[in-house]
Amino acid sequence: MSRKLLKSTAVTGGMTLLSRITGLIRDIFFASLIGAGTGVAADAFYVAFRIPNFLRRIFGEGAFSQSFVPVFAEFKTKYSADETRAFIDHMAGILGAILFVVTLAGVIAAPLLVMALAPGFLDEPQKYGLTVQMLRITFPYIFFISLVAMAAGILNTYGRFGAAAFTPVLLNLSLIGAAVWLAPRLDEPVLALAWGVFIAGVVQLLFQIPFLRGIKMLPRPRLRLRERHHGVARVFKLMLPAIFGVSVAQINMLVNTLLASFLVTGSVSWLYYSDRLMEFPLGVFGIALATVILPSLARRHASNSREDFSHLLDWGLRWVFLVAVPASVALVILSGPLLATFFYFGKFTVHDVHMSANALMAFSFGLLGFILIKVLAPGFYARQDTKTPMRIGVISLVINILLSLLLVIPLKHTGLALAISLAAFVNAGILFFMLRRHDVYRPSPGWFVFLVRVSLASAVMGLVLVWGAGNLDSWLQASAPERATRLSIWVVTGAVVYLLTVTAFGVRLAQLLLRKGEGAKFDD
Repeated sequence: MSRKLLKSTAVTGGMTLLSRITGLIRDIFFASLIGAGTGVAADAFYVAFRIPNFLRRIFGEGAFSQSFVPVFAEFKTKYSADETRAFIDHMAGILGAILFVVTLAGVIAAPLLVMALAPGFLDEPQKYGLTVQMLRITFPYIFFISLVAMAAGILNTYGRFGAAAFTPVLLNLSLIGAAVWLAPRLDEPVLALAWGVFIAGVVQLLFQIPFLRGIKMLPRPRLRLRERHHGVARVFKLMLPAIFGVSVAQINMLVNTLLASFLVTGSVSWLYYSDRLMEFPLGVFGIALATVILPSLARRHASNSREDFSHLLDWGLRWVFLVAVPASVALVILSGPLLATFFYFGKFTVHDVHMSANALMAFSFGLLGFILIKVLAPGFYARQDTKTPMRIGVISLVINILLSLLLVIPLKHTGLALAISLAAFVNAGILFFMLRRHDVYRPSPGWFVFLVRVSLASAVMGLVLVWGAGNLDSWLQASAPERATRLSIWVVTGAVVYLLTVTAFGVRLAQLLLRKGEGAKFDD
């Protein structure tokens, strides 16, 4: 693999790490301000935020990006600069018009949306009314952040990953500012968080403008309905099936939010906090790798480099197992200490820690599956095939619904998290099978030995962490600084033990950084 692609992954991962750190700080403020299992504010806000966040992943980071980037990469490779600019001008105009209509409809239909996606709230008028009020404030976020996603797709295709990856930090800073400054000034403090989401959307969009000007690709939106642009038409043709293909995990979370709304108060919030911690490694590594690998795969497809296409997928998959397996083991073992360290403040109780830890362990089980999807799905999207992931996504969605209904009764909210994890492995497994069936991906030699070495190193690390972490009660009785110090020591210790062990077992990181197959280097 070339140093350029590795550097891009590191830059994106570093910015995403900063985003996750500020996101954790944000959630610490949330836990202190609105808690989880007490009152109605927490469940109301997380439902109001999850709905536009779900649409963001469809129109923004999800189906739109996966459809737009391959087409834009083809324009950049095969067409003139003027034709490429005309394409993004038309794309911005059409996308902006659609988003405006969707946003207006969402604000008007907020009561119906809450009724459909959290029907359990109807029995609690205060919770239902507060959720509707906040959804009307947060819904316009979808308009701004989807245009941000288009800007990110343009910048990423030009190899400018840092600015786009930094953008989520602005959301976290806006929410932290709202929690610290605005919340104490409102009669209903949780409304400050909804306004923080709205403000963040505006700030994130404005932040992209200088970077787009720097590469002379700032869109000048054109809305000419009678003048159908062939590139825009292709993006939307690809996007329709991709909505299901890339958004299955989010649809699964919405389904589980619906079911959790019927459980005891706090269930929605326990799933939220555990999901946030699970998404830390998923975002830092999985999304960063997927962000970088999609434009690279698209360029290889456009230049008809099938062998390089396969080797790039192989490189990505090896990194997935190298990072995701130990991360999953560590999250399971440290689930309680993590939640106690980050969220055991203010209104977040001991009961909340235990309930959230159960969900985090279930989510952690599926971490490998979630990250595998992030790398395998671009293998289809880069080839402008969005229908296959859609069909696979529908299968995964049905399985998640069935498992959720089966597991929610005996395991409550933990069963919902486990259902999502199991469905993720089904999704990843079928994606892999289809790539192999169509001879798009051919595994390089050495996979069995590689997996054995990674598994053994992860097991050694896990034993060390079990010995060092101790029982959860000792963490809950410690002061906040003691918990933070203790967690830092064991996170670093676990990482060092894993790296030393996996190296001792024969995994050579240099080979994964620079080599392809039996030794030929990638040219990126």
